[in-house]
Amino acid sequence: MRWGQFVADCPELGGLAGEMIADRHIVLLGSLRADGSPRISALECDVAGDDLYTGMIWQSVKALDLVRDDRITLHSLPAGLSNPAGDLKLYGRAVDVRDPAGREAYGEVIFARLEWRPDEPYHCFAYDITAAGFVRFEGDGRDVWTWREGRGFRRDRLPELSPR
Repeated sequence: MRWGQFVADCPELGGLAGEMIADRHIVLLGSLRADGSPRISALECDVAGDDLYTGMIWQSVKALDLVRDDRITLHSLPAGLSNPAGDLKLYGRAVDVRDPAGREAYGEVIFARLEWRPDEPYHCFAYDITAAGFVRFEGDGRDVWTWREGRGFRRDRLPELSPR
C-alpha cells in the first residue's frame, strides 16, 4: 500500500516513520544486485501527498537494481552508538514513477526543502509499504512495534537480550 494508506492503516508506526523521515530525510535502502547479493545505499526520502518518494541519478546502479527487482527495505539512519531514537524498518516495493503529476509533486517538495529540483532525466520512485518494524532499547528491555499489511499493528515490551 502507498504511504498515505500505510499511515492511515497504522498511525502508530506511520506517524513515527513520518517524523523520522521529516527530521532526517536520509534513510538506508536495501536492494538486490543483479547477481542476487544485497546492496545498501544511503538516500534521501520525502513525502509528497500520499507517496514516499526518492529520486536517483539516471541509470545509476542502485536505480537499475530497483527497475530490475523492486523489493526493498528502508532503514532509519542510526543517530549514534546508543541510538536513543530507535531503529525503523519499512519493507515493500519500489514503484517507478513515470507520470508527470507524481514527478512534479516530488519536484515541488524537493524544491521547498532544498531550493533545488532534479534535472531530467532522473529516476523517481515511490514506495509501496507491506510491513514495518521499530525497535528501541530502553532500561532493562526493548520496545518492539510491528505491522504487516492485512494483519495490523502489534506492540510488545521484551526483556533485555541476554549477553552471549
